[in-house]
Amino acid sequence: MFSEKDLTQIEKHGLNIDIAKKQMHNYVKGFPFLDICRAAVVGDGIQRLSENEIEKYSRFYESNIEDKTVVKFVPASGAATRMFKALFEYVNEDKQSKHVTEIIDRIDDFAFGAKACEAIKGDYTPKKLISSIINKDGLNYGQSPKALILFHKYNDGNRTAMEEHLAEGAMYAKSGNGTVNIHFTVSPEHLDSFEKLVKSVLPKYENKYAVKYNISYSQQKSSTDTLAADMDNKPFREEDGSLLFRPAGHGALLENLGDINGNIIFIKTVDNVAPDALKQDTVIYKKTLGGLMLALQETIFDYLKRLDDNKTDEKLLTEIKDFIEHKLCFKLPDNYETKAITDKTRFLYDILNRPIRVCGMVKNEGEPGGGPFWTKTKNGCLSLQIAESSQIAPEQRNLMAEATHFNPVYIVCGIYDYKGKKFDLSKFVDPDTGFISVKSRNGRELKAQELPGLWNGAMANWNTIFVEVPITTFSPVKIVNDLLRPQHLIKAEK
Repeated sequence: MFSEKDLTQIEKHGLNIDIAKKQMHNYVKGFPFLDICRAAVVGDGIQRLSENEIEKYSRFYESNIEDKTVVKFVPASGAATRMFKALFEYVNEDKQSKHVTEIIDRIDDFAFGAKACEAIKGDYTPKKLISSIINKDGLNYGQSPKALILFHKYNDGNRTAMEEHLAEGAMYAKSGNGTVNIHFTVSPEHLDSFEKLVKSVLPKYENKYAVKYNISYSQQKSSTDTLAADMDNKPFREEDGSLLFRPAGHGALLENLGDINGNIIFIKTVDNVAPDALKQDTVIYKKTLGGLMLALQETIFDYLKRLDDNKTDEKLLTEIKDFIEHKLCFKLPDNYETKAITDKTRFLYDILNRPIRVCGMVKNEGEPGGGPFWTKTKNGCLSLQIAESSQIAPEQRNLMAEATHFNPVYIVCGIYDYKGKKFDLSKFVDPDTGFISVKSRNGRELKAQELPGLWNGAMANWNTIFVEVPITTFSPVKIVNDLLRPQHLIKAEK
């Protein structure tokens, strides 16, 4: 399958032959569907917190971060090409959709509207206006990352998505030493633009929110790329005969996440941001989820210490079992009670000794996104997972209609064990949860393979808790017209 030249290329890319062969084998066998049992709903997998609980956990978070490092982790790689798909079709193919008409009619409502009009220098035609938004002779937004696109209007200067994350981070992600740590994953070609913008705006936000920022970046590692295949499941080759490697989706960022030195890590997509006037619910629930994670982690660490100290008896194991099933939402297999006490201890210890994530879930109002489900593990346990539609077998698609909530990527996680050692996150991945999709390269169809998604299969064996959060915490921008939704047009300042 691979020549000596191929092997050299594979090694230079940071892979080895065994990984390459495994990837090609995945194209042949495909990936199995998840063993879905039922949708997670409020009262059965999703917690709905009372006002008292929200206040309790929010205060617990605020009072327990003094000696901890908090990090806001924002996947921000890749260009926003899909966000401007309709604009490219208008400029390149003369297809004027309703989205393009709306943009032309309401250009002044966009935070970037004035700059787009300025770029055409008075030589106005609708096509030149649209071209000025996406092409290099204008704002070049078609090749820019979402993070660097102007999202919202303010009296003291309009803000990019990245700047909204700076503001948001100051409101809930300040570490005990007063520093706001924000980590962006970026593409190498965009790093310089990120650094220039951060350098120019950081003094403004440090002064406005009375904080100090520590901004860091990382790139998706080439060693996480996957080989493309042709439609016969053989290695796809370029015209010169070389192999084609492709980025393996957001699941490839697991290594970046694992490199973060933070006791509390908040994960949020780059485009889900609101103006300051609408950030209140986000701030409250981020602190609440952070407090809940810390409270659960505190109990887990106590149990692990007691188990390590050999303070094991049936009473303690029963207490831990109850905690795992009712607080960590992890259902033990039917044969658990038949195990010997040493086997029970080992089994419960293994369940507790994992990374933990608390995930906000919003009510399903038709937005795209994976959903919360109960799934069966290979050893007969039931665990909570975020499942994409492609991971659900056709005969189980009816279960999607039962899902009342979906995943907005609203996660807080802990990646250290009770001894202060960082978990090896690669050990908690379900490798059978990858994706295969059909793409094209220079007019030729190919198959592309993605690694298990960062908040899907990459976290399959984490301890997972789902909490309902209000829809007001969800303001995604998937296409540029989403910036015309009311929540993106409100001004945060009078």
